[in-house]
Amino acid sequence: VVAEGRNVSVNGAAVPEGRPYLHKGLGVTWPGDWVAVASSLGVRVAWDRSLAVTVTAEPELRGGTWGLCGTYTDNPADDFVRPDGDIAASATAFGNSWKVP
Repeated sequence: VVAEGRNVSVNGAAVPEGRPYLHKGLGVTWPGDWVAVASSLGVRVAWDRSLAVTVTAEPELRGGTWGLCGTYTDNPADDFVRPDGDIAASATAFGNSWKVP
């Protein structure tokens, strides 16, 4: 899914603004001024088309996530787990460890 301003596309095909989209477990909806993408995996991402992004995971995923959104364990000690499994010493080191070329 690519969202740029008011334009949203899935696999290169435009999704008309305001029109719900559902295909193979992926849904795109338009709650108010936001665009939301939900997957059958139990993750929902909503974007205000400017700066704010929210990520919501179903309770079944508790403790089963990692990456920039954390481990979903409610334990601050493991919030900065790097891809190699070690804990980063700072938010900057954590973010930089997840950069891709």
